[in-house]
Amino acid sequence: LAILIGLIYMLSRGIITWHIPLSIIVTVFAVTGIMHIANPAFASPVVEILSGGLMLGAVFMATDYVTSPMTHKGQLIYGVAIGLLTVVIRTFGAYPEGMSFAILIANAFTPLINNYCKPKRFGAAEGSKK
Repeated sequence: LAILIGLIYMLSRGIITWHIPLSIIVTVFAVTGIMHIANPAFASPVVEILSGGLMLGAVFMATDYVTSPMTHKGQLIYGVAIGLLTVVIRTFGAYPEGMSFAILIANAFTPLINNYCKPKRFGAAEGSKK
């Protein structure tokens, strides 16, 4: 409940955008949903989202200004990467909680994501001569 209140407060004040938290949660829900449908021995998507530090990491840790991408497209890619890595680490890794490791790994790729999602520069003609 406190995490939800914090999310609503930060979204309403414009401190964070919805791109990173929502993309993490939707990715984890979709991937674990597919896994649960394929094999019911896997936990349900709701259990995966509400267990461990997923909500805390998605709302407070992954949205850090310094380590998250600048553009909205980059933030969506970053969130999907964190969601996928979290599911992989939780399911196949030695640790039951993979959120913090997923954020650290995705942080290492933030400069690459920023470079890929760099907006096109306007105001200069391509190939112009001085």
